[in-house]
Amino acid sequence: MNVKVNDNVLVITGKYKGKQGKVLATDPKAETVIVEGVNIVHKHEKARKANETSRIVTEEGPIHVSNVEVVCDKCGKATRIGHVVAENGKKARVCKKCGAVLDKAFVKKSKAKQVEETEAPKKRERKRSKKAEEATTSAEETKE
Repeated sequence: MNVKVNDNVLVITGKYKGKQGKVLATDPKAETVIVEGVNIVHKHEKARKANETSRIVTEEGPIHVSNVEVVCDKCGKATRIGHVVAENGKKARVCKKCGAVLDKAFVKKSKAKQVEETEAPKKRERKRSKKAEEATTSAEETKE
């Protein structure tokens, strides 16, 4: 299943066609997702205790995963999902239209690696040797 929790999706078929929402839950076994504000169903709850009242509850029902497409954060378009394997063997989801990485955790890790590679390791200097160098240079300057 290419859709994950907290993805922004667009409903492409059915009564709620064209509506966007955030994925609240996924069920890979049944291949369904629950999208915020989509497929609203009414449930009748009977009072179970003497101090409760019966009521009608509205909540989101599941829809099949084939009826939604993930919306890319960068280009803002509904897109199919592609996969890319990084050099460390991790798989990442990619927008087929613009090529942006959709997995936020994967993006954070890859940016951290790039920063580490660009920064050269700092050379460690001891305080005593630094003071000795300063003393010798100042002594040479006073002689001239």
